[in-house]
Amino acid sequence: MAAKIKKGDTVVVVRGKEKGKQGKVLKVYKRVKRRNKKGEPVYVRHFVIVEGVRLIKKHVKPIEGVREGGIIETEGPIDISNVMLLCPNCNKPTRVGFRIVEEGNVRRKYRYCKKCNENIDLVSEKVIKGG
Repeated sequence: MAAKIKKGDTVVVVRGKEKGKQGKVLKVYKRVKRRNKKGEPVYVRHFVIVEGVRLIKKHVKPIEGVREGGIIETEGPIDISNVMLLCPNCNKPTRVGFRIVEEGNVRRKYRYCKKCNENIDLVSEKVIKGG
């Protein structure tokens, strides 16, 4: 299954304390299991790390020859439902759909903007065997 938000996309935070901030997606975490107090898996969530959004402070120990110790600032995860893709064509936050186009013997799958109805990028390309 294709991802609606991928690494490198520009997104806008639509809910929460960081609402309105924009940034580039650095990493997408899929199928992260959370556990309840008994240690049982409860539900599965998807998270993204967005550049410059939800900065958290982390205390790190020094590792000789690798890094200094101290307090570093790093981006924290945001639930994927709290961000929307910023369309590169119309420059508005939008929902994403998928469109399959068949040209000759090639089937192409595109992500497209649901506001301006323009293709965002090519997701996959498959050659259809003659028949």
